[in-house]
Amino acid sequence: MKNIDNLCMNCFEELENGSVCQNCGYDNDTVTQTDFLAPKTELNSRYVVGAVISRESDSVVYMGYDQEFDAPCVIREFLPKGIANRLEGNNDVHVRERYKTDYARLKDSFVNLWTTVTKLHNLSAVVQTYDVFELNETAYAICEYLESITLREFLLRNPEGNILWDKARLMFMPVLTTLEALHSNGIIYGGICPDNLILCRDGKVRLSTINIPEANVAQSVLEFTPHEGYTALEQYDNAHKVCAATDIYAFSACIFRALVGQNPPSAISRETNDKLMIPNSIAEKIPTHIIKALGGGLQVYPEKRTQTVEAFREQLNAAPAVVAASANPIPKQPEKDPVEKEKYYKGYPVDDDKKKKNSSNAVIIVLVILIIAAVVGGVWAVTSGKFDQKETTTEATTQLQKHTVPDFTAAGYTQSDIQNNATWNKQFKISFVAEYSTEAEEGIIFKQSVKAGDEVDEGTEIVLTVSKGVETVEVPDVGGLSLEEATKILEAQGFKVSTVEIYNDEGHKAGQVKSSYGMAPKAGSTVAKGDEIILQVYGEEVTTTTTEPAAE
Repeated sequence: MKNIDNLCMNCFEELENGSVCQNCGYDNDTVTQTDFLAPKTELNSRYVVGAVISRESDSVVYMGYDQEFDAPCVIREFLPKGIANRLEGNNDVHVRERYKTDYARLKDSFVNLWTTVTKLHNLSAVVQTYDVFELNETAYAICEYLESITLREFLLRNPEGNILWDKARLMFMPVLTTLEALHSNGIIYGGICPDNLILCRDGKVRLSTINIPEANVAQSVLEFTPHEGYTALEQYDNAHKVCAATDIYAFSACIFRALVGQNPPSAISRETNDKLMIPNSIAEKIPTHIIKALGGGLQVYPEKRTQTVEAFREQLNAAPAVVAASANPIPKQPEKDPVEKEKYYKGYPVDDDKKKKNSSNAVIIVLVILIIAAVVGGVWAVTSGKFDQKETTTEATTQLQKHTVPDFTAAGYTQSDIQNNATWNKQFKISFVAEYSTEAEEGIIFKQSVKAGDEVDEGTEIVLTVSKGVETVEVPDVGGLSLEEATKILEAQGFKVSTVEIYNDEGHKAGQVKSSYGMAPKAGSTVAKGDEIILQVYGEEVTTTTTEPAAE
């Protein structure tokens, strides 16, 4: 465990000279507001509070340090704006008298939200939460710390300010699985925007900064901060209900921003002028089905919007069921009022008795035709059996229907996508296996046993491989060992080993791995299996020889 007194409160690396961290540049003499916990405050004798990261409607977010695991973390403290604060020198939260009932209710909401999130540890696109507890008259959630940049920053770094759908699909589609799981657990995220979607160093896009539901609507005692262009109409106006479609609106707006290079207009302004303008030069690069999917996801009124993540995913994937439905829509007879009915019948009034009579005649004609067909068919069957009697005694052969194998790996399909597709399950016998992958997002199909485009018999077995995500292992501590021993241990764990020779003037053995901070990534950290581990290895010991002057 590190000595807290000598750590930077922003990155938790050791300070080398003075208060300004050489690693991250943070000035550790920065004064913290009295509302917030002071740096180096301990929680539950385990977590150390660091610098403030952000102040949100329902909470304050700190950098933190987990002394048990010797690793940075993120500490989220329930501290609703305008309702609670701190008195100087006191860690307990002070609640204004008029808000005590609201505070208790909102704190319960905070605990319930983050307790639920801790159970969703298998979701790859949500920042993991490890611990939830109450202390100091408030509540805390301890979350994973991930080095990342926001989607907004990523897009701004792109020379064009936007990206193509092929790239956006790989970023956005896996997040939908997480969003669907949140909805099934009763959580409406309510704050999706390019600032709350983060791109992490492992290549995954994750949702961050979940707030309690009361922070995501204007009709609340909490401060409401809309994300213009991404906040749905129902969050401003309680005439419409917040629901799963609320997140679909915001997520669609993020995809729109990524593809088009600009924010959509605010939902409020779109009530009077519902136009989403896309320059022709950009629109021609966006697949038609994506534009249609965004149109459904960005409907102003929630009841007209795409209602479920599953339906939205199908539209983005252009799944066969959706394509078939759009290509062969079931005609819907227009509802006619009594005035329009005469026009419908070519301008002539239609007598009800005559309609009934015509209908009866039509039924009789159809029945006669069916009877004749049945008789003819029966005669054919009898004569056919008579003349082909020898053939019927031979073994019958069945001609199986042929089907073209789809490319199950091209559109970010998940196992549930395939299992819910009745057409594919009728055509093929589909089974699944799971493997680790450094290329495919967890839950995404990335291999198939039969090549896409092959013509196969109906019922052919196809095995689809579902990604288990990147296989991770903990880096063992090989500090102080010889290079040969260290390499053997690391390679047995699946790591690649490279070395950097360092100066040896302290009596170390040549070829020995530096004991302290001699590995990157550091010992105890969790990294992808197969990653490179860089070892600092002492070179030959440097000795100083004193030469005596020659005697005259």
